[in-house]
Amino acid sequence: MGEVYEKLVKCRDCVRKKTDFVPEAAIVLGSGLGDYAGSIRVEYELPYGEIEGFPVSTVPGHAGRFIFGYVDRLPVVCMKGRVHYYEGYPISDVVLPARLMKLLGAKILFLTNAAGGVNTSFHAGDLMLIRDHLSVFAPNPLIGPNVDELGVRFPDMSAVYDGKLQQVIRETARENGIFLQEGVYAQLTGPSFESPAEIRMLRTLGCDAVGMSTVVEAIAANHMGMKVCGISCICNLAAGMTAVPLSHEEVQEAADQAAPNFKKLVTESVKKFGDML
Repeated sequence: MGEVYEKLVKCRDCVRKKTDFVPEAAIVLGSGLGDYAGSIRVEYELPYGEIEGFPVSTVPGHAGRFIFGYVDRLPVVCMKGRVHYYEGYPISDVVLPARLMKLLGAKILFLTNAAGGVNTSFHAGDLMLIRDHLSVFAPNPLIGPNVDELGVRFPDMSAVYDGKLQQVIRETARENGIFLQEGVYAQLTGPSFESPAEIRMLRTLGCDAVGMSTVVEAIAANHMGMKVCGISCICNLAAGMTAVPLSHEEVQEAADQAAPNFKKLVTESVKKFGDML
């Protein structure tokens, strides 16, 4: 058993000593979106700090706990706060939570994040369905010895974001009158916001939104055979697109404003996911 998998199994065993709840879907909440956890019928809450060896977030707006419960009749586990590569953790620790949720039973991973808009037609407060991604400078979480217990050495990446889940999210947005952008999300390492030149580069590469998370989690989940989907909350226009300096407070404020539509879209979509399992 390799070091990465051994640590993962220890975390799973630690969680299982505290709860036997088996989720079928997993939800990761990005910056400023943690209040969504209030939409869940909670069965058990587990702070990350109570899981031996589990990485703990140091970022404002990331509460740092698993929420086990139900969205309608679907059992879910919700990450209220995630860890990021820029916090100094090895990339295997950054994706450990996603892998752990799969080992606990989750078959679907719903990723969310706060992002900067790169597409010039985007506005702060928009929600964007992630159709594909770019990983720029963030290390691939599968580098190193392959963990055969999790997946194959060379996983296919042609359809990381499940087409059927995307269609459910589109239909849900339309049914609830929620305007939904679509596009390609890019992950850079952070913690500094991107430079205007980097934003021009990303736009040239076909990127629509940029942030500091999500892609590595999607890669790890895809490697394990999970069905993945994702939504970005566009919290600001990226560097060089306006004269306003970027700040984390701006990101949280925009996420708060978008929260009602975000909660509605996630909740109603997740209710439908149960029919696909």
